[in-house]
Amino acid sequence: MDRDLENLASIAVDCGFRLHETLGPGLLESVYEACLFQLLTERGLAVRRQQSVPIHFNGLILQEGFRADLLVEDQLLIELKSTEAHAPVHAKQVLTYLRLLDLKLGLLMNFGAGRFKDGIRRIAKDYYRGQPFP
Repeated sequence: MDRDLENLASIAVDCGFRLHETLGPGLLESVYEACLFQLLTERGLAVRRQQSVPIHFNGLILQEGFRADLLVEDQLLIELKSTEAHAPVHAKQVLTYLRLLDLKLGLLMNFGAGRFKDGIRRIAKDYYRGQPFP
């Protein structure tokens, strides 16, 4: 059964907030990834870690083009960072991943920020809260 994308995003944000509140900022991305994976699966979601995504270019197929940190229900991409602040390239990276995976919505969660709300960004490709962009 497909879950509503907005519901998935809401659950992911809630889990990310709980994780940041409990562990605080500054740990390795891999720690946050493992813990967030656990929290999301405990909520009954199908989640894949470090999902390899091939890149097709001009007849060439790169099997290991990139690895998605977390892919929730094959609908929501979550990219994790643990830096003091978002760099502009982080949002561009998520947007590229969305395009390559043909997904509409991704969350960029930076656990290096002092407050969770300062470290989360919603990134959409042709999508706005359940409605396609005109």
